[in-house]
Amino acid sequence: MAINLFATIFFYPSDKCSKPYLCCLKNKISRVDTPNLDRKNIMKYDKEISSRKTFAIISHPDAGKTTLTEKFLLFGGAIQVAGAVKSNKIKKHATSDFMEIERQRGISVATSVMTFEYQGISINLLDTPGHKDFAEDTYRTLTAVDSVILVVDSVNGVEAQTRRLMEVCRMRDTPVIVFINKMDRDGKNRFDLLEEIENELKISLHPMTWPINSGKDFKGVYNLHDKSLRLFTASTKADDEDVISISDLEDKLLDAKVGDRDAEQLREDVELIDGVYGELNSDDYLHGRIAPVFFGSAVNNFGVKEMLDTFIRIAPIPKSRETSTRTVAAEEDKFSGFIFKIHANLDPKHRDRIAFMRVCSGKFERNKYFHHVRLNKDMRFSNPYSFMARSKDIIEDAYAGDVVGLFDTGNFKIGDTLTEGEDFYFIGIPTFSPEIFKELVNKDPMKTKQLEKGISQLTDEGVAQLFTQFGGNKKIIGCVGELQFEVIQYRLLQEYGAACEFRTLPYFKACWLTSKDPKKLEDFLRFKQQNSAEDKDGHPVYLAQSEWFLNTEITNNPDITFHFSSEIHK
Repeated sequence: MAINLFATIFFYPSDKCSKPYLCCLKNKISRVDTPNLDRKNIMKYDKEISSRKTFAIISHPDAGKTTLTEKFLLFGGAIQVAGAVKSNKIKKHATSDFMEIERQRGISVATSVMTFEYQGISINLLDTPGHKDFAEDTYRTLTAVDSVILVVDSVNGVEAQTRRLMEVCRMRDTPVIVFINKMDRDGKNRFDLLEEIENELKISLHPMTWPINSGKDFKGVYNLHDKSLRLFTASTKADDEDVISISDLEDKLLDAKVGDRDAEQLREDVELIDGVYGELNSDDYLHGRIAPVFFGSAVNNFGVKEMLDTFIRIAPIPKSRETSTRTVAAEEDKFSGFIFKIHANLDPKHRDRIAFMRVCSGKFERNKYFHHVRLNKDMRFSNPYSFMARSKDIIEDAYAGDVVGLFDTGNFKIGDTLTEGEDFYFIGIPTFSPEIFKELVNKDPMKTKQLEKGISQLTDEGVAQLFTQFGGNKKIIGCVGELQFEVIQYRLLQEYGAACEFRTLPYFKACWLTSKDPKKLEDFLRFKQQNSAEDKDGHPVYLAQSEWFLNTEITNNPDITFHFSSEIHK
């Protein structure tokens, strides 16, 4: 039984794979066979599934993740001008940072969902928070994607949050592409950086492009696959970049473009890379054993197109997923999907609440009835949405891999499953026990209703948990990180007009309680009233003051089971 967040998620063994070999990127990637399914039904949505890619961009804060997202949208024609993540001079903000606090702080605090097309492929891109205090949102998002792009800052290398995020990817063998960003700044030696990434993240790498110098001497990247040289000029638009085909590195054109010294160094580097890494094995990539690597500068839109083109070519299409009863294949005829994110007030003017659903199989259709497994009732959705951050468009249908926004009046929780009648849950969606507890204090009694509505809706999003102390009305908020309280306080004031403050409470851990003897559980809650509470669904919770108190109560109450996740009540 796990005690904390990282014990729950990260204690999984992994072996560092050997260097891969053989395979051309242009080889077609075949899907896993699903012999138990009717072949006619498999082929029914084959075209739609094959034209979809769903991925998340992850990184340590300030590595350039949101900037890279903007460049992807620019290439896909989804936006016309790339926004600045944080700038006093530029009023156009990043598309994915749609919350006002994100724009003010220059960080992402919630996952943004964006859908666009590129080279005939429908791409569902999820830009995740990098800050550790919002890690739960990122971890849940990773359950809804088929692959990830990991952004590494060439100056700082692998950082703490990078390691944690990579552990989650390795747990699910999620395919990873690495983008080493900020090559136009003085950073670590490129070979040292590759070694650091391999050692720290326990994954083998395969360079797909190779940089010529870095910092003020950065001259461009050589595409090892296409045998082409892309020259770097700062502040130049993507379509103005100079691309030169150099099939033979001995060609004197290389010396003329980058200089004799840098040309000779590139020849030596490429010879070494070919000898160490060989050719990319796409099967190793699809099984999460090897990560293709690209170098560039997201802010200058340099080296991004090469990665996006390769992603379109090799990234996996929607895959099969495990449920509580069986494996659900993406190609199945019957619809299924699960809720991985809820966001209140996506449009503050309309006070809407949107549940984000990943379609896992079949076809989702507007105005068609689907089965809500947990509530055991049928529901239909007249206005399902696709998203470009806060902007949304009504859609008629969606297929495996798509992310759909469903207008929600309070029917959904994170992890809920929709089907065409079958009862099962998609598994592997992480839950978290809070680590910091604070009392919610109302600063304006005239706004009590607004405060209660606001905190109820915001805690539904999964960034915090709400408890009500037994024998009173004290509201207790539990979070994993301090910054979450600041965001909650800001959003309560801005979106609901409710002013509040938080008072720190001396609690160590929240434990959900069950017992086969209701009388003993009732007596325990009465005797421990100061440390007892209810969660939002009315389930009893024990708030332990320390690990010693927790272990003592577990020992002294053998007829009561202490759970570190609310999932026991599903």
